[in-house]
Amino acid sequence: MYQRILVPVDGSPTADLGLDEAIRLARLTGATLRLVHAVDELSFATGLEPAAVYAADLIPLLREAGVKVLERAQARAAAAGISADTVLLESFAGRLSDFVVEQAQAWQAELIVIGTHGRRGVRRLLLGSDAEQILRSAPVPVLLVRGPAGPPPATGV
Repeated sequence: MYQRILVPVDGSPTADLGLDEAIRLARLTGATLRLVHAVDELSFATGLEPAAVYAADLIPLLREAGVKVLERAQARAAAAGISADTVLLESFAGRLSDFVVEQAQAWQAELIVIGTHGRRGVRRLLLGSDAEQILRSAPVPVLLVRGPAGPPPATGV
């Protein structure tokens, strides 16, 4: 069964649901977890600030926040008796999905577990879906863990 489970985490409640499911699977199979977090500097760029603002102020804060997300996730796994290592990825260009797939290949993961919002319709089109992109390009099985249901979608969209 699965011995190497890759889990992208971002500190959100939805990602925590994915982590919880990965921990349950690891308990059943004796697997090791690899927790990955991507620092996505470009998602905060507006194009109005000079690049030096990101290099001097924002990027170190994003890295620090990413380290904290990974530490919390690793502590959660350890509290459940599960071995987990962490990887902080930096994304100056490219999509999160590409980095997760690359990490799955490099680490030889056997499963990827992801918390997903389960967006549909216009919300999915506008916001995109990292989980869907990972699902489409992953070299291993992917388990999508649905987040809590939000308000019902508006009709007529």
